[in-house]
Amino acid sequence: MLAKTYASAVFGVDARTVTVEVNAGGAQQPKYFLVGLPDSAVKEGEQRIEAAINNSGFRLPRLKLVVNLAPADIRKEGSAYDLPIAMAILAATGQVDKEKLDQFVLMGELALDGQIRPVRGVLPMAIQARKEKFQGLLIPTANAREAAIVNHLDVYAVTNLREAVEVVEGQGEHRPVQLDTRDDFFANQEAYQLDFADVRGQDNIKRALEIAAAGGHNVILIGPPGAGKTMLARRMPSILPPLGLQEALETTKIHSVAGILPPNSALVYHRPFRSPHHTISDVALVGGGSNPLPGEISLAHHGVLFLDELPEFKRTVLEVMRQPMEERKVTISRAKLTVDYPANFMLIASMNPCPCGYYNHPEKECVCAPVWFNGT
Repeated sequence: MLAKTYASAVFGVDARTVTVEVNAGGAQQPKYFLVGLPDSAVKEGEQRIEAAINNSGFRLPRLKLVVNLAPADIRKEGSAYDLPIAMAILAATGQVDKEKLDQFVLMGELALDGQIRPVRGVLPMAIQARKEKFQGLLIPTANAREAAIVNHLDVYAVTNLREAVEVVEGQGEHRPVQLDTRDDFFANQEAYQLDFADVRGQDNIKRALEIAAAGGHNVILIGPPGAGKTMLARRMPSILPPLGLQEALETTKIHSVAGILPPNSALVYHRPFRSPHHTISDVALVGGGSNPLPGEISLAHHGVLFLDELPEFKRTVLEVMRQPMEERKVTISRAKLTVDYPANFMLIASMNPCPCGYYNHPEKECVCAPVWFNGT
């Protein structure tokens, strides 16, 4: 018997629907074939799926199972395909009514006991599901609020495989997650952990940062250790204009794809602040990898990128920021795909005036060798 479910694959900050096809039967000996360019995490799902099905009160029959992830010419990565594959297997073996399966997009990683663990990239998946007019989205409970900000789509939060089956078959009292996006966003917009108003003194530098925030200018802070450079930089998001709802959605998509949204969160409410260590690589800063993921400059989109101890960064790392800072986006090209990540950020850098940090200090004497100032 043949059954189909629908999943989603994320490329850049957008998603693409994946059809999961399972054919059961046709051989005396039990065999399992997984095709459609799956990576290791998807292939290893066979063991998780078998244990989850058996421990959820269902059974995995001793049949030949062929699982195809279509379109078969794009790479499928991650453990989020466990749930749609398991549901397709149950439907193909007659244990789940497949009549309504084509109305849902399913994503989730299965634990051995059938529990469903959270996945990343849920917001782009929800947007794509609504665009393709699916009725609902079945996702882990920890991702439910993130997906529920998409209107005109029923988002069902499920904690285990048994609950997912009940939702598809219309059993139980499962209801879509309800979230008023605007009320939730504006209710959490003003709660800053670090506030610029907490800073006492430093009137000149505070004035300079206020001007930079008003005009969206980049800033470099030069001063001795302990002068307050990092303290002031960390409080910059609190004096930048508040995020608009559309800006918050763009930022949330990037953080969702990167998998750094806190559990049970809906939106990114404040302008992000990213402070990478000076040992960061070129790829980690601008993004990349075999399946490109956003880098620090994209995670700082609509926010602040802070480079502490600027002279310690490798020259190549600083050079790769030239084009993204001009174009406000970064384009990452690979053999089979090209993705664009937005990178509209405010750059703040800090450094000491000399290696010891106390050049021109009113109280402490600089101990650097004279040759350092001569550039020799």
